[in-house]
Amino acid sequence: MAVIRTFRALEYPLFRRFFFCQAVSILGHWMQQIALQWLVYRTTGSAAMLGLVAFANQAPILFIAPFSGVLADRLDRRKLLVATQSFASLQALLLAVLVLSNAFETWHLVAMALMFGIVAGLDTPVRHSLFVTMVDDRSDLPNAIALNSFLMNSGRLIGPSIAGVVLIYVQEGYCFLFNALSYLGVVWVAWTLPRVRPPHDVAITGFLRSLRDAADYAWHQHQIRELLALIACIAFFGSSYIVLMPVFARDVFGGGSETLGFLVGFAGFGAVLGTTYLASRGSVERLQRRLVFSSMLAGGALLAVGLSPWLWLTFGLMVVLGFGIIVTAAGTNMILQSVVDDDKRGRVVSFYTMSFLGMIPFGALAGGNLANIIGAPRTAMIFGAACVLAGLLIGGKLRRDFRRQESGQDRDS
Repeated sequence: MAVIRTFRALEYPLFRRFFFCQAVSILGHWMQQIALQWLVYRTTGSAAMLGLVAFANQAPILFIAPFSGVLADRLDRRKLLVATQSFASLQALLLAVLVLSNAFETWHLVAMALMFGIVAGLDTPVRHSLFVTMVDDRSDLPNAIALNSFLMNSGRLIGPSIAGVVLIYVQEGYCFLFNALSYLGVVWVAWTLPRVRPPHDVAITGFLRSLRDAADYAWHQHQIRELLALIACIAFFGSSYIVLMPVFARDVFGGGSETLGFLVGFAGFGAVLGTTYLASRGSVERLQRRLVFSSMLAGGALLAVGLSPWLWLTFGLMVVLGFGIIVTAAGTNMILQSVVDDDKRGRVVSFYTMSFLGMIPFGALAGGNLANIIGAPRTAMIFGAACVLAGLLIGGKLRRDFRRQESGQDRDS
């Protein structure tokens, strides 16, 4: 019964088709990310260049996501998803051609990463706002979100490990080619989704006015505001750990691409455990309390990674790090989508995308440059301590709000 409860959103045919096609796409995505990181570090040997590529790969999300959120609330989300997934496939194909023909230079890799960041900024709010159309029972929406996070992190577990082994035998370009083909299934599923007509007042409201209305709504909802602040801090200081991993793999532990794959893979394993835990929860009512703990857990694990002298211990810490980050990130998304008004869903999801995915590249850029100056271990320690501090300060506000909410409910009853 517990297994059925954990995967209950798969009972809906639309979500089930999306889930399995998305599984292939996510596997290809993570294979591309690891292959790109390794290619950059193999050809440049620079942690700062790793940070720059990671920055270009995700920085556009911060600026493009809010406009994508407005589009998701005003236009046909199905067609938007078809367009974004098709452009993502084209980006991967161009990258594969450049690398397999050995016609690339470092600036090509930065440009391709930037192209992906632009597409991701358009795609993420649209894709996340479509979950509500895939499940008939609104109470199963948090489970669908948790299963999507489970899928993403299963791909992060399997994809880097496969990429690490594949890169021993073939060029990075083959990982990019596989990723280009992996998007086709999601494009097909997008056409099968039902069309949702936007509310009339949203459709006729000016573009900037629509964005401003949603921003005012999010700011004055204390719960939403504090959740977005917490996930922004964890994204900047915690999730940017990935840019440090090539340095840990080669320079700290003396390994190669397979070591990099396993370091990121163990973090993915922790994230899978985290999303499985979230998917098995019946409701999101007490999830805020867990977010405080999970954010501090992630920070403590990253701090310990910087202190760890042994690879086997670092593998274990990466599991804890991945668990803490994803419970904080996916849990925040679950709460937001449960409390937000439907007519503002796309825009509020875009704010979440900005706070999480949009802040990671800035943390990666800062982390890469700081690692060049003081080394990757000390950078991990500083960033980990910052996550713990964010959990204490912002998480404390969330807990106080939660207590006031409970007290109000008790009085009403």
